Amino acid sequence: MRFAAEPIPETPDTRYYHRSRAKPAFPTPTPTHSEVDPMASEVEQLESGLPQDGHRASDGPSGPVVLGDGDFKYEVSGKNWGQLPDGWNYKEATAVAVDANDRIYVFNRGTSPMIVFDADGNLVDHWGEGEFSNPHGVTVAPDGNIFTVDNGDGTVKKFTPDGKLLMTLGEANKPSPPMSGEPFSVPTHVGVDKKTGEFYVSDGYSNARVHKYSPEGKHLFSWGESGTGEGQFNIVHNVETDSNGWVYIADRENHRIQVFSSEGKFETQWVNLSRAACLYIDTRGDQDLVYIGEYFAGISSNDTGADLGPRVTVMTTDGKVLSKVGTEPYGSQVGRFFSPHGITVDSKGDIYVAEVAHSDYGSGWDIPVELRSMQKLVKV
Repeated sequence: MRFAAEPIPETPDTRYYHRSRAKPAFPTPTPTHSEVDPMASEVEQLESGLPQDGHRASDGPSGPVVLGDGDFKYEVSGKNWGQLPDGWNYKEATAVAVDANDRIYVFNRGTSPMIVFDADGNLVDHWGEGEFSNPHGVTVAPDGNIFTVDNGDGTVKKFTPDGKLLMTLGEANKPSPPMSGEPFSVPTHVGVDKKTGEFYVSDGYSNARVHKYSPEGKHLFSWGESGTGEGQFNIVHNVETDSNGWVYIADRENHRIQVFSSEGKFETQWVNLSRAACLYIDTRGDQDLVYIGEYFAGISSNDTGADLGPRVTVMTTDGKVLSKVGTEPYGSQVGRFFSPHGITVDSKGDIYVAEVAHSDYGSGWDIPVELRSMQKLVKV
């Protein structure tokens, strides 16, 4: 076996996609024991919604900080990256990808769905207005074309770099039945084999499935089912391939990365992660490097807990952790993240992280302006 397998730890996390801000659906039972600590009972109910107090920019450092370990340290400014025209916003950046010329594609839910920057953050192009319902995932294929996943209308599309539509998979607003295994039921992301051009679609929020396609878009086969075992998924959220064609799945609510052969055969899994939401594999160096974006895995009662995510973890393809970038809990402070939802790395080794800050935090906090959702981590 190419990888060393590890056991799956049990986890108390049972939340789904966007955290609910509502009160629990069922009332808290009235304690019958007179000695029940009312404070303890109250704390046990703090499992939905996360507090804002202590997680504001004013609670942290005022200037850039350096995160990470060893050869993988990064300076972060704490500011939204990318120079947007006056009056534009991301609302939230949901995904980010880089091409061979270090052009950065930011897929977002704001003014223009696809915004293209150079590595210095200068706007070089934008497109997609009126094309998407709810932008979710973006991938640059080896040929330079762009795959997008719209989890609002349930389609996967392929575009030229300047936005000309080449291919559509799935029929808009006609999803397959939930958990049917058929494409697509709220898909999430595309991963492309660097050698063959075959691609994989993770599917997703209402399915527990990975679908493989030929370069021309012919469905080849699918695998996966709901659960916590090998080859099972609990929100299959991101898919990526390495230089040898192995397939890596961000199995978010199972707090792990699963690794498969190109035939869909389970090989191993990486645990001891937070809610692994996104990944990018850099195949340009002497060894492949895996960059994983993780959500916060705590609840309201331990919102200040450390090393629970959100963060970025850098690993080798044999599962060795090289750096944990960020150990503090969520927040607007410099050096913190909200929900790393998309990740990519340019030729200099700088990391770009797109975060669904509005969906997971801002909407519940009733923030009048958008939260930071697009960060650049500059390697030092």
